[in-house]
Amino acid sequence: MRILFNIGHPAQVHLFKNLIWNLEKRGHECKITTIDKEISVYLLNVYGFDYEVVGKAKAHLFSKALDMIKVDYKLYKITKSFKPDILVGGVGNVYVPFLGKLIRIPSIVFDDTEHAKIEHLLMDPFASVICTPSCYKKELGKKQIRYNGYHELAYLHPNYFTPNPAVLDEMGLSKDDTFIILRFVSWSASHDVGQHGIRNKIELVRELEKYGRVLITSEGQLPKELEKYKIKVSPDKLHDLLYYASLYVGEGATTASECAVLGTHAIYVNTLRLGYTDEEEERYNLVYNFSDEKTMEKEAFNKALELLENNNLREEGKRKREQLLKDKIDVTAFMVWFIENYPESFKEMKENQRI
Repeated sequence: MRILFNIGHPAQVHLFKNLIWNLEKRGHECKITTIDKEISVYLLNVYGFDYEVVGKAKAHLFSKALDMIKVDYKLYKITKSFKPDILVGGVGNVYVPFLGKLIRIPSIVFDDTEHAKIEHLLMDPFASVICTPSCYKKELGKKQIRYNGYHELAYLHPNYFTPNPAVLDEMGLSKDDTFIILRFVSWSASHDVGQHGIRNKIELVRELEKYGRVLITSEGQLPKELEKYKIKVSPDKLHDLLYYASLYVGEGATTASECAVLGTHAIYVNTLRLGYTDEEEERYNLVYNFSDEKTMEKEAFNKALELLENNNLREEGKRKREQLLKDKIDVTAFMVWFIENYPESFKEMKENQRI
């Protein structure tokens, strides 16, 4: 089988990397195309993938719409040469479904983001299948299938990920040190328009560093006072750092969920809510969601300080993780099975979900 993957975001490099390696080991031929967004190309290089860049990330909706035509044209030329049997994309991938419909090749999209309304408007009518976690809050119709997992379990499940403590030496830390990771997003995605997260960043850092070292990762420009806290660690080592962290506080839902599946408590501060972070709070008490525009910062600050008062916070997080891992599936193994056996796998999933 020949499978073409289109990477639209750095998180999708992680989402698909084990899937691609496993498919190739099983004799399938995979082709990767990517949108040059943030560190996507860097990560593809780190993991030794061959790829073709088909476009650059755009900040504004109008430029994104214009770029969609250019990207699809480049993808069209690549598909005519590669001749894939299946096209695969991640969250909000509008290119793969449209192209698949145009040239009559099945397209499978793995999505976990309910509030990406514009992307769904452009993607859903053309996709062959949309795979979502079981906790996904929207019904997408007959094309949707649900599986019992999270995207982050495709690369942070123990079958694929073992934390490397060497990152602590790199950061001048030890396993016994209390340290808190903050993440601020750029708010440039189309679904981020009119939304916000943590505004009192300086105040938050001052409160948190009373308990331990504060490390910041940020997509956008930081206030000058916070530049000294910015993480210098390689992006591919961030998951190791998240595993050993005492607490995560941030605007990024993916990072919050990564922390949950690693057994690190996370505080997610964002006016947007997601099915997976809600479930990670309700079922596992590993993520704490704050989205009320009027109260979320104060409540999130208070929760962070409350958690940091707990001397057993790390140990409790790892115990909660064990239950999460018992409940959820190996998402990469599911994706391999689903793609290899498509379309019979789709029919089987639909039949099972009717029961």
